[in-house]
Amino acid sequence: MGYGILLGCFGGGAVLGALLMQRVRKRWSAETVVSSGIVVFALATMLAGTLHRIPALAAVTLAAGAAWIVFISLFNVLVLNHTPDWVRARVLAITMLVIQGGMAAGSATWGAVASHFGIHSALLWAGLGTLATASLGLFLRLPEATIDLTAWNHWRMPAVDEAANSDMNDAGPVLVTVEYEVIPERTKEFIRAMHQYGRIRRRDGASRWGIFRDVEDAERFVESFIVASWAEHLRQHERITEADREIEERLRTYVRKEPNVRHLIYVE
Repeated sequence: MGYGILLGCFGGGAVLGALLMQRVRKRWSAETVVSSGIVVFALATMLAGTLHRIPALAAVTLAAGAAWIVFISLFNVLVLNHTPDWVRARVLAITMLVIQGGMAAGSATWGAVASHFGIHSALLWAGLGTLATASLGLFLRLPEATIDLTAWNHWRMPAVDEAANSDMNDAGPVLVTVEYEVIPERTKEFIRAMHQYGRIRRRDGASRWGIFRDVEDAERFVESFIVASWAEHLRQHERITEADREIEERLRTYVRKEPNVRHLIYVE
C-alpha cells in the first residue's frame, strides 16, 4: 500500500509538472528548466534513501514526478523542434531508445549496488551521480532558439542524358563533384565553411565526403561525396532547409562564380 501511495504521488507530480510547464518556460530558459529539473530529481532521490515516513516520502516523490515530466517533455520538444520532417521519426526513436535503454541499464546498475551496499547507499550515490550531470549544462548547452526547418529546395535538378535515363532511380552509387573557384584572400574562411557544410551533406545522406585542392590551380577546389543511389540523391534536394541557407549563402561570398556540379553514376 505504501509503495502504491508513493507511485501515485509520483504520477500526481507528473501531472502537476505538466500543468506548470508553460508558466515555467515563459519565465526561464530551457537550460535553466532542465538543469533545475535534474537537481530537484537528484535531491529527491537522495532524500528517498533517508526519509522513512510516508507523508515525507509522498512530498518528495511528488516533487520528483514534477521534475521528471518537466525534463522529459521539454527535452522531447527540443528534439522535435530541431529535427527536419524527413528524419524526425527516426531521431525520436533513437532518442527514446537511448532514454529507455539508459533507464534499464541504470536500474540494473543501481539494483546491483543496492544488493551489495544497501538501498540507502544506492539511492544516495544515484542522487549524487544525477546531481553531477547538471554540470554538463556549463559545456553542452541546450539550443534556445527555434530554427526554420522548412524545405529550401533551390538546387537545380540535373539535366539527365537520355542514354542514361532508363531505370536510374535504383542506379548507384552516385559520385557528386562540385568545383569552386575561390577568391584567394578568402581561402581559409572557405575551407572552414566547407567543413561545416560537409556536416550538412552527411546529414542529408552523403558518405565519403571530402574537399580537395587542385595542385595545378590553387584557386580551384573540388568537393566530392558519394550517395547510395540516384533516387537518394534526388531526395537530398528536398532535405536542405531554410536553416542551412546562411552557410550556403556565406560560401557564395568566397567564390568568384557559381560552382560547377557534376553527377557520375557507378558503372558495373
